[in-house]
Amino acid sequence: MCCKTPAGPRAVARGVRDAGAALLLFAITACGAGNAGLQRDTREWRAARRQMVEEQLIARDISSPRVVDSMLAVPRHLFVPESVRAEAYRDRPLPIGHGQTISQPYIVAFMTQALEIEPSHRVLEIGTGSGYQAAVLSTLAEEVYTIEIIAALADRARKTLGALGYRNVQVRTGNGYLGWPEHAPYDRIIVTAAPEDVPPALVEQLKVGGLMAIPVGSVTQELRILRRTATGTQTLRTLPVRFVPMTGPTKQTK
Repeated sequence: MCCKTPAGPRAVARGVRDAGAALLLFAITACGAGNAGLQRDTREWRAARRQMVEEQLIARDISSPRVVDSMLAVPRHLFVPESVRAEAYRDRPLPIGHGQTISQPYIVAFMTQALEIEPSHRVLEIGTGSGYQAAVLSTLAEEVYTIEIIAALADRARKTLGALGYRNVQVRTGNGYLGWPEHAPYDRIIVTAAPEDVPPALVEQLKVGGLMAIPVGSVTQELRILRRTATGTQTLRTLPVRFVPMTGPTKQTK
C-alpha cells in the first residue's frame, strides 16, 4: 500500500466541521421528497456520518478536502436496505441483495481520492450496486456513467439516485466488461467488482493520461490504481482487497 498519509488531519477535520452547517441544506435539496425525505437524514444520522469521516477516513489517510466533503454529504444510510441501515456508517461492507455488497466507507473514499477527480471530468463506474459510489462521484465530477449487470439493482439505484437529486448520473443495465463506448473517452474509470484481468475495453475507453481504480484477481485480489499511457497502462499503487467477482461475458457476443 503506497497511500500518502495526511499532512494535516486537523485542517481537514476543520473542513468537516465547517461542512456540517451545510448538511441541512443538502438534506432538503438532495432528498427532494418533502418532509418524509428530510426526516430520513436526521441529526443522529448526520452525527454518525461525521463520526465515520473523522474516525475512519481522516484518521487514516483520506486527506482530500473534496472527498471528505463528499463523504460527509452523501447519506450512505439511504443506499442500504432497511435491515442493515443501523450499520450504515460502520467500517465494514454491507449486503445489498442479490449476492452483492456496498463497500466499506474507507474503500469508497480511498478509491475516489486515488482518482483525483476534477469538476470537469467524465467518469465511468462499473458495478453500480446500491448507487452509493455513483452518488459520491456525482458530487465531484461533471458527468457519471454507471453500469450494473443485475437489473434489479440497477433499477433500485436509478430510483434512489433520482429521488436524492443526483441529476448528473446515468445508470445503465449491462455488461461492465464492455464499458459504455457511446460516451467514451472517460477521464476516470472506477470498477467495484473484481475481474481476473483488466478488461481491454475499459483501457480503450480511458483517455491517455486518465486514471483507473480496479480490483483484480480471484483467490487473491489487489486494488490497482492505473494510468493509461500511449502504449498501455502504468500501475501507480496497489492495495490488498476483497471484492465480489465481476460477472458477465468478457467479450461482445454476436
